[in-house]
Amino acid sequence: MQGVRILATGSAVPSSDIDNDQISQVVDTSDEWISTRTGIQKRRLLTGSNKSVVDLAALASINALQKIFMDPLEIDVIILATSSPNDLFGSASQVQHKIGANNAFAFDITAACSGFVLSLVTASQFLQSGSYRNILVVGADVLSKWTDWNDRSTCILFGDGAGAILLQSCLEYNNQILGFQLNTDGQLSHHLSIPYKENIDPHPNLQLFQGSFDHIAMNGKEVYKFAISQVPLSILKCLKSLNLSINDIDWLLLHQANERILQAVADKLSIHPSKIISNISQYGNTSAASIPLALDEVVLANKIKINDIIVVSGFGAGLTWGTVIIQWKDG
Repeated sequence: MQGVRILATGSAVPSSDIDNDQISQVVDTSDEWISTRTGIQKRRLLTGSNKSVVDLAALASINALQKIFMDPLEIDVIILATSSPNDLFGSASQVQHKIGANNAFAFDITAACSGFVLSLVTASQFLQSGSYRNILVVGADVLSKWTDWNDRSTCILFGDGAGAILLQSCLEYNNQILGFQLNTDGQLSHHLSIPYKENIDPHPNLQLFQGSFDHIAMNGKEVYKFAISQVPLSILKCLKSLNLSINDIDWLLLHQANERILQAVADKLSIHPSKIISNISQYGNTSAASIPLALDEVVLANKIKINDIIVVSGFGAGLTWGTVIIQWKDG
């Protein structure tokens, strides 16, 4: 079996942002209320016409490629984790075209805030089996387009962004993806969704009920309880499968949903706050983009050292959750 190594990371965010004071002019809230309950100070929004998740995903991908001077034609597979495509049939093919990766097979994975973790695991399976050599995984979302800006329980949370990671098959002793653990509980799906709503009246001739997708709907209390109970268990199970302990963890990289969730998970695992990777204050919840965006930032800041153990966990709509454990090595 082959190993998997990380070649490069990349990220991209829109230039336009909106802080808590500005949000307070849209809905009845305040900077203090948002900051104390979520840790978010501002978020980026993809504004302007004819802009989509494809634009951010392509920029993040190019950012990663340029760091190692890699030709896009060398990419074999592109996996785009997104829940906000600009085409219901998928957006990965548009990213493939936009970055000039003409030799790559491309597809979307829809798993919301767990999407990047699931995509990373999927890519690893392709690489470890020897099916492909180079895979680009992108987590990108523009949930501002699916947010009800009159709903103060959700509009304060979400921002837009993209993150990318380039993976390559390698000899097993260079492997960086040590293990993973994935879960779904579909009976809780209604707690976080973008539901499809049928029209009241059917098509006059076909008795067919058509409709459209609504805005983000979330039960914040239930999602919080789910995250702080299930994510620690997932991490512990993944560590145990690798004969690792909490003391072996150098960095905890969770989906950037809410600062209180990050702290609660760390507390439950007795992980020191200094090991938490967090950028939620500047970007809000960017869904599938949050993990690769935060990873790219700490890599650029040279915080990650060779042989560091990084525990990565995503959680969200589905409800889905999963953990991947990475050992950092010199690319």
